[in-house]
Amino acid sequence: MLNIQTHSNDHPTSHRRNGHGLAVKGLLTLLLMAFFVTSALAGPREQARRMHDRLTGTPPSEAVLSSMAAQIQAGNPLLAAEQAMTNSMFYMSLLKNFVAPWTNETQSVHTPLNDYIATVIGMVRDDVPFNQVLSADLVYIGAPGQVSTPYAHTNNEHYEELEADRVDLSDPTKLVAVTQSGLPDAVLASGDTAGIMTTRAAGAAFFKGGTNRAMWRFTAMNYLCRDMEQLADITRPVDRIRQDVSRAPGGDSTLFLNSCTGCHSGMDPMAQAFAYFEFDEEQGRVIHTPGQVQDKYLINANTFSLGFITTDNRWDNFWRTGPNAALGWPNSSPGGFGAKSLGEEVANSRAFSICQVEKVFKQVCFRPATSTADSDEIERIADVFETDNYRLKTVFAETAAFCMGD
Repeated sequence: MLNIQTHSNDHPTSHRRNGHGLAVKGLLTLLLMAFFVTSALAGPREQARRMHDRLTGTPPSEAVLSSMAAQIQAGNPLLAAEQAMTNSMFYMSLLKNFVAPWTNETQSVHTPLNDYIATVIGMVRDDVPFNQVLSADLVYIGAPGQVSTPYAHTNNEHYEELEADRVDLSDPTKLVAVTQSGLPDAVLASGDTAGIMTTRAAGAAFFKGGTNRAMWRFTAMNYLCRDMEQLADITRPVDRIRQDVSRAPGGDSTLFLNSCTGCHSGMDPMAQAFAYFEFDEEQGRVIHTPGQVQDKYLINANTFSLGFITTDNRWDNFWRTGPNAALGWPNSSPGGFGAKSLGEEVANSRAFSICQVEKVFKQVCFRPATSTADSDEIERIADVFETDNYRLKTVFAETAAFCMGD
């Protein structure tokens, strides 16, 4: 018999309410147990359906479901995932929504198709090595005749029309690769291009106003999965921090390490790579002035007059030593000139590979990695990503196979 302890002022109806509450809790427990048991015992058809839904956002046809289930039954879940990714909605829906938050400071998914998003979609579709995403002389545009509005450096109408007309971005005859340097009225030579960092959408978001530090910050957030607070290191040299950052509350003659210098000591020498870039709001386009440092790098010089004065686009990675050496930087020079070489530095780090897998894991598995098994799998998939020539569809397939029983 269930012995329910009550207080002396309990009313008889409270017993009925308590009993009802226990019954509801018991029912919920049984339902949760049934859910987990069902998930654990999900057969190939259930796993195939779940995989297709997660990779495309749409249910599979009966023929596709049967084919994918047969692949899973035969021990080939990766082939099942690859089949799901032939659905155009993998590109039109999942990838579009996956990439959209990378293109704006609010990290909103509710943003129109633009050259940044279209370029990532095209790279994934065409198996362009994804470690070129921050350095390639590349942009994807609608093929001639797809929409009436051509690509323009000064607006986003071309891409908005592609989206409004539901042009199939999975079709390589409808979304095509061209060079940024070869676009009509281009201001960038091939050596000045830096993948998505020099697209119009990225410039409008991260070069507009400010001091170009935003471009570095959001590159780190989106491609290293770390914001500045996570990269801060007060042990790095401060000699490359610009004049607009205060370090001397008692006067310019006294250097004072504060919470700002921990970020700026590494960020400022990295962001120097963008010294010749600006987004002109009147023209609505990215501009580039080779050999001429943008005025924004020289503002507020009196804040700390002994600070660094930017004279060119030389960048250096001070985070190759200290705690951020754990990011696994490539075996190349720790410095260079311009955005392209900086992009190569970032995209060939181990942290870049891990970051891409973590983002895909969260997107496809509907949860972040939480267990040791999850972390081990992310490391394994990052290894596969690198050995498979940075093919991002491989990451999606491996991840979908891992969590198809979730």
